[in-house]
Amino acid sequence: MSYPKTYRSWRRSTTPYPRSLVLSNDSLPDTLGAKDVLIRIHAVSLNYRDQAMLQEGKYPVPVQDGGVSASDCAAEVVAIGNEVKKFSLGDHVAPTVDLWSITGDERKMDDFALGGIGPGTLREYAIFEEEVLVKLPGHLSWEEYLGTGGVSVIAVLICLAAGIKPIITSSSDDKLAKVTRIDPSVQGINYKTSDVKEEVLKLTGGKGVDFVLNNIGISSIPLDLDLVRKDGSIALVGFLEGFTADFSPNILMTILLKACKIQGIRGYSRVDFEDLCAFLDEKKVKIELVIDKVFSFEEAPEAFKYLASGKHVGKIVVKVS
Repeated sequence: MSYPKTYRSWRRSTTPYPRSLVLSNDSLPDTLGAKDVLIRIHAVSLNYRDQAMLQEGKYPVPVQDGGVSASDCAAEVVAIGNEVKKFSLGDHVAPTVDLWSITGDERKMDDFALGGIGPGTLREYAIFEEEVLVKLPGHLSWEEYLGTGGVSVIAVLICLAAGIKPIITSSSDDKLAKVTRIDPSVQGINYKTSDVKEEVLKLTGGKGVDFVLNNIGISSIPLDLDLVRKDGSIALVGFLEGFTADFSPNILMTILLKACKIQGIRGYSRVDFEDLCAFLDEKKVKIELVIDKVFSFEEAPEAFKYLASGKHVGKIVVKVS
């Protein structure tokens, strides 16, 4: 399949903070490496980290100056190198976010994350090595593929598909109403108007929950420890409220007393991504429920502003082609 010599991408500006998005024209090589795969990107979804990189002090690690933004995408294979074995023209694929994490057993403390220290996905075409790509489930649309990045709401759908009863918290009754409409077993708690600990213990017969998904950051750990049951787990996956906290280290003794654990999750490996796609395909999980709004490629700056507003419930998608 033929492909153009140039394509458009949205890059972070190199101006003083706060930075913005700048539309750029980039070139594709005339030939591919033996294990290279050229993909045409159809849709991109945004994460909090993408907006945080535009603000001074909001992202914890260095990022590429003028780098292409975003990390999640759904794409189509349009050309392959002569040694590529896993993929064919027309396959629906996505790259793993950390290009250095294939099995998850790699011992590197650094990462090479898309849209951060490495080029991102908010572009029309990209080239990746075969080993970092994953085939996407066949029952989802381009936009639905990107719903898998909406951490809180996709977690609800995974719980439901696995037979787990989810409880979700928010400061907005409107947002809670949208999520609890997904399924009658979903419970919602407004943390501004209710005592979350009291409500969770009531819903769990006084035991607490088996698993806490924390995308707020370390400031929420004391509450997480109140909510988790004995032998339970807390996954620390985000930093929406920053990198500082105001609590005594003694609170961590609760980990010993409850025999629970806190697991930090920076991202996922290619193997993790493959397992997720297999689960979504097996359970035929429908993702359209977690898509909040779709923007055109030209409207990418408006999509970032909408992300920064915090008005969304679920995923913000940029339709590239």
